[in-house]
Order: sequence, then C-alpha cells, then structure tokens
Amino acid sequence: MPPIDKSRLPSRHVTEGPSRAPHRSYYYAMGISEAEIHQPFVGVATCWNEAAPCNIALNRQAQAVKMGVKEAHGTPREFTTITVTDGIAMGHEGMRSSLASREAIADSVELTMRGHCYDALVGLAGCDKSLPGMMMAMVRLNVPSVFIYGGSILPGRHEGRDVTVQDVFEAVGQNQAGNLSEEALIALEKVACPSAGACGGQFTANTMACVSEAIGLALPNSSGAPAPYESRDQYAEASGRAVMALIEKNIRARDIVTRKSLENAARVVACTGGSTNAGLHLPAIAHEAGIEFDLFDVCDIFRDTPYFVDLKPGGKYVAKDLYEAGGVPVVMKELRKAGLIHEDCMTVTGRTIGEEIDMVTREADGRVIYPVSAPITPTGGVVGLKGNLAPDGAIVKVAGMEAEQQVFTGPARVFECEEDAFEAVKARSYREGEVLVIRNEGPAGGPGMREMLATTAALSGQGMGKKVALITDGRFSGATRGFCVGHVGPEAAHGGPIALLKDGDMITIDAIRGELSVALSDEELADRKAAWTGPRETIYGSGALWKFAQQVGPTRKGAVTHPGGAHEKHAYMDL
Repeated sequence: MPPIDKSRLPSRHVTEGPSRAPHRSYYYAMGISEAEIHQPFVGVATCWNEAAPCNIALNRQAQAVKMGVKEAHGTPREFTTITVTDGIAMGHEGMRSSLASREAIADSVELTMRGHCYDALVGLAGCDKSLPGMMMAMVRLNVPSVFIYGGSILPGRHEGRDVTVQDVFEAVGQNQAGNLSEEALIALEKVACPSAGACGGQFTANTMACVSEAIGLALPNSSGAPAPYESRDQYAEASGRAVMALIEKNIRARDIVTRKSLENAARVVACTGGSTNAGLHLPAIAHEAGIEFDLFDVCDIFRDTPYFVDLKPGGKYVAKDLYEAGGVPVVMKELRKAGLIHEDCMTVTGRTIGEEIDMVTREADGRVIYPVSAPITPTGGVVGLKGNLAPDGAIVKVAGMEAEQQVFTGPARVFECEEDAFEAVKARSYREGEVLVIRNEGPAGGPGMREMLATTAALSGQGMGKKVALITDGRFSGATRGFCVGHVGPEAAHGGPIALLKDGDMITIDAIRGELSVALSDEELADRKAAWTGPRETIYGSGALWKFAQQVGPTRKGAVTHPGGAHEKHAYMDL
C-alpha cells in the first residue's frame, strides 16, 4: 500500500510540524521510528482482562491485528478498556454493572481515540456488552473501523453430550429441586467450559458477533472460529490490513452502518434465534449514527423473518457447529434467496454485502442451517410484543417453542426484584399457570437492567419452564429459554403499567399476535397510576450506577445515555 497523506487525518495534531516536537519525543521513548510516527495511527482497542474466558484470548489476537496494520504501513497503538462479564455477574448485585459497562466501554474508547488523535480503529471484544459497546464507539467516532470478535468457547463434553454454561445454570435448578446431587453438579461445572472464548450457544455474545458481520463492520466469517483456533489470528491480521485500506478509501463506520445494514443485522438475529438483547443493542448502535431504529423497528423485522438456524438455547447446536456449517455468510446467502437482504450495503472489505454473498460457494447443510425454503418455523425466533401492559413494547424469544406454547394467560404473581423471585422459585412457592412479574429491574429502576438467567434457569431445571411465564422490565440472558418476556416498557421506575400490577391480575402473553396485556380497564389503570407512590428507592445514591440511572433513556430506544448522532455539532475526523 502506498504511503497515506496525513494532512487531513486526526493524528497530524500529534505528529506533524515543529510545534509537535514534544509529542514526537514521547513516541521515540516508546521505540517508534521516525517513519512510523508519520504513518496513520490505528487504535487497537481490546476488552482484554482476566474476568472470564471470553476475554482472555483478546490480547493474543490484538498482537496479530497490529502485525496486519504494520504490514500495510500503519502504526498500531494498542489500548484496553473494561469488560463486565455477564456469566460472572449473573444472579447477584454485580449484574447491575453489566449494561452500564456498555456505555463505559463506548465512552472510554471514544475518549482514548480523541485524546490521542488516532485515525482509525480496530476493536476486539468477546463478551455480551463489550461487543455492542465497541461497535457503538466506532459509529460514534465515525472513523474507518473494523470489528473482530474474540471467538466462542468450545463446547464441553459430559456424559456423552455437548454441554454449555446454560446446562450448569439449569442444573442448579435441578439440584434445588432434589433431582441432581451436589456431586453431579460439581462434575458438570468442571467440564462445561473447557477453553477460552464466549459462551457457546446463540446467546448474546454470539448473537452480536453475527451482527458484526451482518452489519458489515467485521470481515466475512470472522465471527465464527472458536477462540482457541489459530485461524482467529489470521482473521485478526487481515482485519489490521483491512482498516488501512479503509483509511486509504476514506470509508468510515457510518458509510457501513446504515438503516439498511441494521435491518440486515436484525434479519440474522431473527433467523438464528438470537438473543433478545439485540433488541436493546441494535437501537443503541443506530442511535450513535443518528438513525431512528427502535425496538418496534427491530421487531417488525423479526416478525417476517423465518427461523432456520438450529442453535442453543432453543435448538441443538453451538457457535462452533455454525462455523463448521459455513457461518454467517451461508446464513445470509439463504436470506438472499428469500429476498430478505439489502445487497447494496457497504462492508469493511470495500465490497457490498451482495458482492460478498456472490463469493459464497457453500449451501445450507440442512442440519445446523436449514434451507430458508424449509425453515424450522416461518417467523423469527424473537418476537416483539405491545399492549396495555407494554405501551413502549417488550420482547420474547420463542425459538424452539411450539405454536401452542406461544400463548399464555394466567394470574400475576408480583415480585419487587429478582432476589424475591429467585427465592420463591428456589422454595417452589409459586404455582403452575402463574405469570411471574419481576419489576423495578429496568435501566433506571434497577439500576442497570439485570438479566434474569438464574431465575429462568432454575425454573427450567425444575421442569417448569413451559408451565409458568415470566415478564420483567429487566432483561433476559441470551441463554434463557421458556416463555420469558423482557424489556417491558415503560419500566416500573418511570411509572409504566408494570408498576401498577397486583397479585391475581390476569395477564395474557400472545407471541403469535404480538400482544402483552392485562385484563384491566383504562379507568382502573388510571386510578392505580394516580395512587402510585413513585419509584422504588434503590441503595445506589452515588457512583457510576447512580449516574447511569440519572442519564439512561427508555429501553425502546436502546437504553442510551447521550443525545446521539442526530445532535452532533462536529465530526471527529474533520477536526
């Protein structure tokens, strides 16, 4: 690649001209040569840490990215940001930090890029909130950007079958129900997670990894290989070269992330039975670009997309199996056959999605990836709901559920927080046919919009996953299965109808018609609202979670904390 003129790139502010001699002296101190100082600077951002297996391979892959940048005559500058790993944070107060960490990741990447005037960004992430957080930063800054996933964990093997961490969460419920010994539980926990990488099913991390390809920010097929595979390093190196080509062509993140590419991403989430958390993260990514694309828009896409990729938790297979079947490129090829892909969207290769699909030679294997003409179900694995209980919408994952299981009516059993619900489930002090309501767990009211995997997994472990339903203004893990409705909005802290429910109110969840309602008249709801005493007080009166609760917006729009791209007054790249 020929040398790139830095006269219009941000790094000129720290490398060019006599006044920048002090700045250059710092670069010489780090062993950077004169030639390297005058090349484009590429931020290589990772969420590496030792919190969980999803993050520990990122450092290795970052070195490969840097090699690719150097080969293409760029100067890589590695930096790290935080990660809060949902698997470790799950089921206790730590989960309140999870969604807030997405904002902290995006903010810290933005601040590092701005502070040091980097020209482009390669972002590596491996865990649920770090993937959207990194993509949000790319779109916010609107610099040439390439995303690369750290890769999934390999499946564990236990008693002759593949297992994931989902099996361990559900085994806790079996143990509590007296159906599994503590010794058997310990035997499972020791083998369920055998390597580096993110949770192996189509949980949130792998869902958002698929999004990174479908939206065009990642190299085709780069999300598929498990973290331990050496081929990940080849994708990382190629990503470093790719970002240098984007600088040369002046292709920026918002040239790639458009309304059409967001719709492509939502299609891939739906057809793979992906995590409901995509309904939170896709609007947040759109917000950074100033694009109106909220939960209802996501759900409109879900409604008419067939579900044809058989992945856990609703199906049989894990991310490694999808990779071996051809990965996201084959999935998108099937979507194109049904006319469900916008082919003119740009990607980080410099080619369009349609041109990339033209190069895919493999076909659906009929085992992991079904033909789109013969899907598992005719509509998506994730469904949006709306009604007098959720005027701002809600979302439910129905992948793996029969049609007759997608309608549920029962009396409300109201809990004021997840801990209360979990204790009731553990003690089995609930009844078959009830709708368990967990409120005050929204972004502001939690604060932090916790995931409820411990509770839902315990229900599944007790064999009650399809005999009760659950609704919450909080979230569910991508590993959740059963009839579990999340993102109910407005949340209880904002006086939404979920705050007004009482034990015994008859609730109907109809995923076929897309409705979530309570059998109360408008007058009765208005009377209860008038008598409402306000949001439940939390223990967070200061600090990061207090700040998040003050700033966070509605779930429907992605639970974001700043005005977004529509309110920008400058472009970072043009300063």
